[in-house]
Amino acid sequence: MILGSDHAGFATKERLKKLFDKKGIEYEDLGAHELNLKDDYPDIAFKVGEKVAKTKSRGILLCGTGAGMIIAANKVKGIRAVEAYDTFTARLSREHNDTNILSLSEWHIPFDKIKKIVDVWLNTKYSKDERHVRRLRKIANYENQKGRK
Repeated sequence: MILGSDHAGFATKERLKKLFDKKGIEYEDLGAHELNLKDDYPDIAFKVGEKVAKTKSRGILLCGTGAGMIIAANKVKGIRAVEAYDTFTARLSREHNDTNILSLSEWHIPFDKIKKIVDVWLNTKYSKDERHVRRLRKIANYENQKGRK
């Protein structure tokens, strides 16, 4: 699991790390490593996105709204990031879209709900139904045709 946050998601990222330690979930934290208002969410999202794409792993990004992180992460070739506000969206994003990055809002989602969303997202497998495979192939083909890096 690859983790990243800006200053607005820093506290929740630190809480998730403690939860992952308790559950034995391995992770790598790509920043921010301290609470610093000078960090920029695109820098973190690009780092996490590139690492997830390269290692074929999954990642979680946190910021104030979750929106900035998802916009930036989805610019990285091979990334299918989702911003989930509930377990339903988290589950379907994995089953139907094989999402590899979850973006969350520290400002709008209580930590108890974040824990549930993360648990569902981590434990839901991609369905591999033909229609979902076909759709993801179309996205990958578009990325490759348009020369996304």
